[in-house]
Amino acid sequence: SGQHRVHRATAKLLAPVGDPEKVICVGLNYHDHCQEQGVKVPKEPLIFSKFPSSITGPFDDIVHPQDTSELDWEVELAAVIGKRGRHIEEAAALEHVLGFTVANDVSARDWQMRRNGRQWLLGKTFDTFCPLGPAIVTREAVADVHNLWIRCSVNGHRMQDSNTRHLIFGVPALVAWVSRFVTLVPGDILLTGTPAGVGVFRKPPVFLKRGDEVQCEIEELGTICNRVV
Repeated sequence: SGQHRVHRATAKLLAPVGDPEKVICVGLNYHDHCQEQGVKVPKEPLIFSKFPSSITGPFDDIVHPQDTSELDWEVELAAVIGKRGRHIEEAAALEHVLGFTVANDVSARDWQMRRNGRQWLLGKTFDTFCPLGPAIVTREAVADVHNLWIRCSVNGHRMQDSNTRHLIFGVPALVAWVSRFVTLVPGDILLTGTPAGVGVFRKPPVFLKRGDEVQCEIEELGTICNRVV
């Protein structure tokens, strides 16, 4: 309304969606990310999840668990569902999206890739492993969600630098696919995958340590910045 305003410096931004029913994630969904690890491009979306308790604010700390020595970053485009639906047709899928925001799919690679039977959930869902924000940019305000640069820097060094045009499955395809299995409801968050440049596939691998600062940014959507503690 413009009637109540505070200076940005005096406000603490929380995650734009703090307690969704579902946090749905997609693996191996950028061509360059598949190439960097030498795997075939999936024929169907690879779906996993994070618990909502992993969500933290756009400028809050990422807590480095004592249980991992392989903490990694993943900048991701996140879609926020705005309209309930099941068995959604791909042609109508964007009508079910309220808007988009920036996410960091923080990952404990040892738990994701070797421990817990190599199921991904535990390695992806420690507390604070889903920084989100800084705001939801409505669908209509984004010129082309499939043509946005997407970047991640650690301590000022560019680690990921790609574009959402390299997505294997775009947002409509993902919404339609997931809705085959579960009912999507307003507030659900869909993380759409990360591009190349993650730490685990570097030679030698690079992992986050306490004191590091991770900045994730997507064109038109903004920037989140989180310190590892």
